[in-house]
Amino acid sequence: MALDGKTILFLVSEDWYFCSHRLPIARAARDAGARVMVACRVKDHADVIRGEGFHLYPITLNRSGRNPLADLASILELRALYMETMPDLVHQVALKPVLYGSIAAWMTGVPKVVNAMAGLGFLFISTGLFARLVRPIVATMFRLLLNKQNTRLIVQNPDDRALFANAVGVAPENIVVIRGSGVDVDRYTPAPEPAGPVAAACVSRMLWDKGIGELVDAARILKNRETSVVVRLVGPTDDNPAAIPQDTLDRWQKEGVVEVCGPTTDIGAVYAESHIAVLPSYREGLPKSLLEAAACGRPMVATDVPGCREVCRDGETGLLVPAQDAEKLAHALGWLAEDSAARRRFGAAARHAAETEFAETVIVGETLALYREMLRDPLTL
Repeated sequence: MALDGKTILFLVSEDWYFCSHRLPIARAARDAGARVMVACRVKDHADVIRGEGFHLYPITLNRSGRNPLADLASILELRALYMETMPDLVHQVALKPVLYGSIAAWMTGVPKVVNAMAGLGFLFISTGLFARLVRPIVATMFRLLLNKQNTRLIVQNPDDRALFANAVGVAPENIVVIRGSGVDVDRYTPAPEPAGPVAAACVSRMLWDKGIGELVDAARILKNRETSVVVRLVGPTDDNPAAIPQDTLDRWQKEGVVEVCGPTTDIGAVYAESHIAVLPSYREGLPKSLLEAAACGRPMVATDVPGCREVCRDGETGLLVPAQDAEKLAHALGWLAEDSAARRRFGAAARHAAETEFAETVIVGETLALYREMLRDPLTL
């Protein structure tokens, strides 16, 4: 069954995120005959989205979650959008779009709802007072909204499937595991290791819960031991509650313990100029930065947490270390820096996994199959 005549709306928080994580799926839906719409906060990528032939709807989704009036305004904004566009299916990505979008979809009677949780985000990771107070409320709302017959929840790893089924109470039959957003294995390809000191690149938003603080501590340990590893931080800061202040990044750069490179659109070049990919995150859905590293044939050092361990497989594609343990992180980076044969072996296995398990073609095919199943199944009405 093609998607001819169907209208699919993607709801994401940011235009850059849609372009980096959902564009291939939207293209495939368009090519299968669907009319594709995109709702997001618009900054720099409007021309790219419209250039694909998609209908773009700028929204003002508040990301902080600490202002009830702003959150209510976001729900009403989405309600008006869904009433105006009347999509056959909405695909909502990340915690805030899933929560507020599901309320709006229920209020307006959207026929089919696909929710994608790409990790659990700050609210489910933080041990702060605000997160601990709000978390049970959000879990209860998820239990009510995600168990509807017309709704499916996409998670990116088995750990998150178990969490949503057991801790949140989402019916297992409503949960589908699709492993990430895929990686373009033709765009990201292996390159020979560069000359010079071994470099470890962390491609990530600059957030504390990505383990950036522990990585800087690990870099200090390596420097004190006179182990020659250059640690590079590649990525933006943003308005996430866990964002690392720019002045902290500037201080690290001035200290000379790490290279703070800022954001870039050429991730392939980052890995071509590096020997190791590192991501010491506290929890992930399925980190795209590690998928891109795998496609580039780079070995990895990552934390033994959900999401990371799906791509970084200990002793196969890289090394796993405990979360929030700078000492063991430093040891793993130092060991891999000194063993070029292990780097080559892990990198080759990582590339094979990218080609066979995580390629965009695989992920897009699984997502379109879910769309088709929902749109033709009257039992999900």
